[in-house]
Amino acid sequence: MNKKELVEAVAKATELTQADSERAIGAAFDAIANAVAKGDKVSVPGFGTFEKRERAARTGRNPRTGEEITIAATSAPGFKPATQFKRLLND
Repeated sequence: MNKKELVEAVAKATELTQADSERAIGAAFDAIANAVAKGDKVSVPGFGTFEKRERAARTGRNPRTGEEITIAATSAPGFKPATQFKRLLND
């Protein structure tokens, strides 16, 4: 499912126009992304939790030369699905 299909599904389920659905979905995604970027956890009961995860600096190798390089520490988004969501996938 891509964003267009998601917008159509939400519009159908909520009886909103596709334009209103697209704005609502966009606003929800923006709110989640901005909160996680600030370091907040975003918990959606029955769906899961979005959070910022830190990756430590580490040593790697340049595949072309074999030379050791330092890979800088980074932040990455993380998602932990809720138990209900996991059950839905496994039933």
